[in-house]
Amino acid sequence: MHPLRLRVALLFLPCSAAPAGVVTVSTLPELRAAAAAAVPGTRVEIAPGRYTGGVYLAGLRGTPDQPIIITAADPKNPPRFEGGSDGIKLTNPVHVELSGLVISGVSGNGVNVDDGGKWDPAPRGVVLKDLRISEVGPKGNFDGIKLSGLSGFRVENCVIENWGTGNGSGIDMVGCHDAVVTGCTLRHRTDPDNTGASGVQMKGGCSGVTVRKNTFENAGARALNIGGSTGLPFFRPPLEQWPADTAKNEARGITVEENTITGSGAAFACVGVDGAIIRGNTVIHPDKWVMRILQETKVEGFAPSRNVVFEGNTVVFRSDHWGSGGLNIGSDTAPETFRFARNRWYCQDAPGRSRPVLPVAEEAGVYGEDPGLPARRP
Repeated sequence: MHPLRLRVALLFLPCSAAPAGVVTVSTLPELRAAAAAAVPGTRVEIAPGRYTGGVYLAGLRGTPDQPIIITAADPKNPPRFEGGSDGIKLTNPVHVELSGLVISGVSGNGVNVDDGGKWDPAPRGVVLKDLRISEVGPKGNFDGIKLSGLSGFRVENCVIENWGTGNGSGIDMVGCHDAVVTGCTLRHRTDPDNTGASGVQMKGGCSGVTVRKNTFENAGARALNIGGSTGLPFFRPPLEQWPADTAKNEARGITVEENTITGSGAAFACVGVDGAIIRGNTVIHPDKWVMRILQETKVEGFAPSRNVVFEGNTVVFRSDHWGSGGLNIGSDTAPETFRFARNRWYCQDAPGRSRPVLPVAEEAGVYGEDPGLPARRP
């Protein structure tokens, strides 16, 4: 192109372009245009300011070596997305990173990432990092982060506060696989209507998910809902694609480790799960139970909740907030397949009552020895 024509063309670019594939935007039309034009390696930096939520971006395609990155231009002064429905929705993304943004006051989900309703088992390589999400949705099923049909992704160092009261989740995964959630803080207000909410939920056929080194503070009725209750058409892969000789389940191959859980009705709920490891976590003053063993999807061909290892955890509780010996076991489950080993149990107001009531004998459990954690309740 002739130099003069090039200079004229640059005057009409919808956003300011920096070298090496970096594009800086300062309006929503510029953000949408930059995302639509993005190629592997594009980095879209959003200038400080307030933006209206409800941003929908579809079909972004990066590569493992050159992801598409949408992030704050100034991490110390991040852009704020406020109001609207879903704060930001990504549909059918591949190797895309969303980071450094603040999202609040939306009526739907804070961040919603899905497969567009077309299940594809290939890794999608999505990274959600350093997000600050708060005051999401009214009462109902509204989530801080909603993830559906994704594989091979990470959620890291995000802070999520006050999602949908009633039955929303801080992070809700439906049919997600081979994922890691790490370094996040999930914090909810104490609310008598918060009976169905959860911190992190993994259901709809989730597998290979690791939840590691996160902090949960009053994160709903179930801080970690390992499994759940999913409408049959929403499983990923679809139930008709499961091998005929494989028991169906809400979740399998789940690892929950080295988290700190304070409050919540139950720290862990194992609901229609077929195989999980819960280890090295610190549970401080659950409101009623350390664990619930439940079966909510009662359909032929589904395995009962089973094959869970609970080991090396520290549980500190008070006798006036400790129901059924610490565990709630529902019908149509297989609690005899659970294994408990090397956990530390301490009843802070009555150390002599520290031994929980478990469905099977525990291996090398420690009862009544003070681990030195601070008292939370007066």
